[in-house]
Amino acid sequence: MGKVTGFLEIDRQVHKYQPASDRIRHFREFTLPMSDKEVEKQAARCMDCGIPFCHGPTGCPIHNQIPDWNDLVYNGDWDNAIRNLHSTNNFPEFTGRICPAPCEEACTLNLEDIPVAIKTVEQAIADKAYETGHIRPYPPEKKTGKRVAIIGSGPAGMAAAQQLGRAGHDVHVYERESRPGGLMRYGIPDFKIEKHYIDRRIEQMQGEGVTFHCGVNVGVDKQVAELLADYDAVLYCGGSETPRPANIPGDDLGGVYDAMPYLVQQNRRVGGEPIQSVAWPSHPIIASGQHVVVVGGGDTASDCIGTAFRQGAVRVTQLDIRPQPPEKEDKLAVWPYWATKMRTSSSQAEGAEREFQVATLEFIGEDGQLTGVRCCEVDEKRKPIAGTEFVIRADLAFIAIGFAGPASDSVMKELDGEIKVVTDSRRSRNVEANDRDYRTSIDKLYAAGDVRRGQSLVVWAIREGRQAARSIDEALMGATVLPR
Repeated sequence: MGKVTGFLEIDRQVHKYQPASDRIRHFREFTLPMSDKEVEKQAARCMDCGIPFCHGPTGCPIHNQIPDWNDLVYNGDWDNAIRNLHSTNNFPEFTGRICPAPCEEACTLNLEDIPVAIKTVEQAIADKAYETGHIRPYPPEKKTGKRVAIIGSGPAGMAAAQQLGRAGHDVHVYERESRPGGLMRYGIPDFKIEKHYIDRRIEQMQGEGVTFHCGVNVGVDKQVAELLADYDAVLYCGGSETPRPANIPGDDLGGVYDAMPYLVQQNRRVGGEPIQSVAWPSHPIIASGQHVVVVGGGDTASDCIGTAFRQGAVRVTQLDIRPQPPEKEDKLAVWPYWATKMRTSSSQAEGAEREFQVATLEFIGEDGQLTGVRCCEVDEKRKPIAGTEFVIRADLAFIAIGFAGPASDSVMKELDGEIKVVTDSRRSRNVEANDRDYRTSIDKLYAAGDVRRGQSLVVWAIREGRQAARSIDEALMGATVLPR
């Protein structure tokens, strides 16, 4: 695959970024695109490694045929590269931007810390496909007469809708917000993915016959029971939205927020929408001139950091209860799996101060308003170490420690009530469904994505949406040609 000796002759190169001092002045994407020739050289580094772990279960959840489209790009066959990529991934322009690239961790060349720049090549293929007009509506040749409703228009719902629409079904997607995309639109900042990429896909899907009903909060404005009665199948792709409770004293002070209302507000501002959201109501939250503390060490915490800097925060401190990871992993112990090692996101690189192995003991304030965060160091069991307490000045604090299951005030309220769907045994109460046919305990009701598996990556949501679509098509038609 690629050039046989490419990995020996060509150095790894990935997209460069605008300098931090420039990119924090706007909310646009800040990657600097590579030329076609540069991308082709990077694709040439893909070696004939025998067992390509990059597209196995350890590397790519949707099993992208990475060596194949790397070879096509190396040979300048961009049209067949996007055809190959689309055979496994409906939205490579999404994953090429926001996937953490476990495929690169699983690359054989990562044993030498020089993996193939898979994510860079993937994004380049998708972007070039738009330029050349390859990404356009592909409506089905004939209709089946079957109707399918999908609740939620995040990546799982979008992937399922496109697959089922192309199979000839009449697909209707119900979204409670004013525009489709789910938390991919409203939770992930524009500096990571600009929303016109979502808009282009929605336009393509509408051209393929998919109907979007925005501003419809299923479980409130329209009942699940009504959908089950009106459609041949219903797929629930509601996501994981309930913030994990931090149980930190003082979290009721003014200035202390869960991360998602803050991120949703700013995304709505950038999109020219009113900041009030159906699911995340809050008064305006602005970090301009503020000292900000972010509790949590994941992607959502990084998104808060990058957003705060762009709003003009004076100082941003990130608190992570986990110990600082090593700079380099033991390859022979963990490869080809995702390694725990020191990683610095683009947002953290913009000037965040990071505190590791630190517990947040209390939010402190005056007259009901946050003034600081009391912390302490912890041992390897996350127990406080006596005598290590300190206070960080804070005008704003964001809690970004993950999500504990689907929202409970709309769809799940009805499913837990009259319909009585079976949920898993964890406190998150995800909808119970296996990853083979995605059927729930209720006839005609399926579930996929984070609402089923818990919070996860966009690439996993796309996988589950595609697989659920195959199961639904097979159930409705008795057979299916949709890929698994």
